Amino acid sequence: MERIKPHTLSGFMELLPGEQAMMDKIMDTIRRVYGLYGFTALDTPLIESAGVLLAKGGGETEKQIYRFSKGDSDLALRFDLTVPLAKYVALHYAELTFPFRRYQIGKVYRGERPQRGRFREFYQADIDVIGDGSLDIMNEAEIPSIIYRVFTELGLQRFVIRVNNRKILNGFYDLLGLSDKAGDIMRTVDKLEKIGPEKVGAILRDDLGIAPESAGKILEFMAIRGGNDSVLARLGEYTGRNDLFDKGYGELRTVVEYLKDFGVPEDHFAVDLTIARGLDYYTGTVYETQMTDHPEVGSICSGGRYDDLAGFYTDKALPGVGISIGLTRLFFILSDCGLLDRELPTAPADVLILPMAEDRAFAVETATAFRAAGIRTQIYSENRKFKAKLTYANRLGAPFAAILGDDEIQRRMVSLKDMKTGTQELLTVEDAAETIRARVALSRGIAPIKE
Repeated sequence: MERIKPHTLSGFMELLPGEQAMMDKIMDTIRRVYGLYGFTALDTPLIESAGVLLAKGGGETEKQIYRFSKGDSDLALRFDLTVPLAKYVALHYAELTFPFRRYQIGKVYRGERPQRGRFREFYQADIDVIGDGSLDIMNEAEIPSIIYRVFTELGLQRFVIRVNNRKILNGFYDLLGLSDKAGDIMRTVDKLEKIGPEKVGAILRDDLGIAPESAGKILEFMAIRGGNDSVLARLGEYTGRNDLFDKGYGELRTVVEYLKDFGVPEDHFAVDLTIARGLDYYTGTVYETQMTDHPEVGSICSGGRYDDLAGFYTDKALPGVGISIGLTRLFFILSDCGLLDRELPTAPADVLILPMAEDRAFAVETATAFRAAGIRTQIYSENRKFKAKLTYANRLGAPFAAILGDDEIQRRMVSLKDMKTGTQELLTVEDAAETIRARVALSRGIAPIKE
C-alpha cells in the first residue's frame, strides 16, 4: 500500500496540544466576558444555501466563497457569522425577544490567497445586538466597552479602539457634492495608513475623477487629529450645513460620552475619521481595534452599526450593531509577537497518578476521589519504569504526580510530588486534593497574554 505523506492544507491551522490549550483559554475568557454583558450563545450551520449566503454578497464574496453541489442543492460554507445571523433573526423573528443579544464563536471559510496572518479556515468571535424597528445609541457605546473588557482580561494592555461614524463621512461627501462616489471614496481613504496620503490623493483624482480641490479637502478632513475632545471640536465647525453630518456628529459625541461612563479609559479609545470599514452595510458608528506596539498587523477587532442587514430575508426593520474578533489571526499575531504567556498551565490534567504496585484498586479509588473534588486526574497505567513515568509527567506538564507504592497503599495515603519544585510529601487523599486545588485556583488567574 502506498503511503500518503501527511500534510495540512495551506491556509488551515492545526495546533499542538499546548497551543490548543492556550487557544481554548482565550475562547473561554471571551465567552465569560460576553456572558457578563447578557449575550446568549448561538450556533448556526456551517453549511448554508448558497443563495442565502450570497444574498448580500456577490463580487469579492462570490469569488472567495467555498461553494459546492450535493444532488440538486447549491451549497456553500459560511464566510462570516453576520450573514447567517441575519438569516437566523429573520427566520425566528416571532420566537425571539428583542433587543436580541447573541454571541457566537465559530469557524468560517474564505478561499482567498493565504499569507502571513491570513487563513482560509479561521475562528471568529462575534457579538451583535439586534433591535426590532429601532436600536438605542447606547448599544453603540456599550460594544467598545466590551472590547475593552475582553482584551484587558486576556492580558492585553496596549491597544486602542478607534471610533468613527459613517453618517459623518456620508454627510461630508454630500457637502462636497460627491454622494454618488461616497462608497468608493471610503474604500480608498481606508487605505491611508497602508499607502499614505499622496497615493490616496492620486487615486481620488485619477481613478475616481474627483477634482483636485475636493480631493484636497477630503485629505484635509481626514488629517484631523488630536485628543477626542479636540477632534470633536474641529468636527463641530462643520455642523449646521448638512443634516446627515449633524446626526452622525451627535451620535459620535454621545458614544464618546457613554464610553467614559462605561469605564473605558480615554487612552484606550480615539475618534479617528479614517475608519470607515469597507463593507457597505455599515450605516452609523464603526470600530477598529489596533495593538499600539504593532500597528503593522492592522485591526484585531472591528465592526459597527448596520440598519438593513436582514433586508434580503424580511421586510421588517432589524437594525443592529456588532463586532468580530478574528481569533485565529489574533492567536497567530500574539504568538508571532511573543505575547502568549508560556507560563500558562496547558496540561490536560492537574495530577497524574502513578501506580507503582500491581494492585491498582487504590489508584482508581484515589482518581475517583480527586475527580469528585473537581480535579482533572489521569492515571498512568502503562507498565514502565518509575523514571519513564516521571518523564511522561514532565512532558505532559502536569503540576503534580501522585505516587502510589505498596507503602502508600497500605497506609491509604499518597506521595504527592510537586513537579515544578521537586518537593514531595506524604498526605491523605483529602489533604492531597486540597493542595492540588489550591495550586489550580492560583493558576486560573493567569491571563493567556503577557504584554
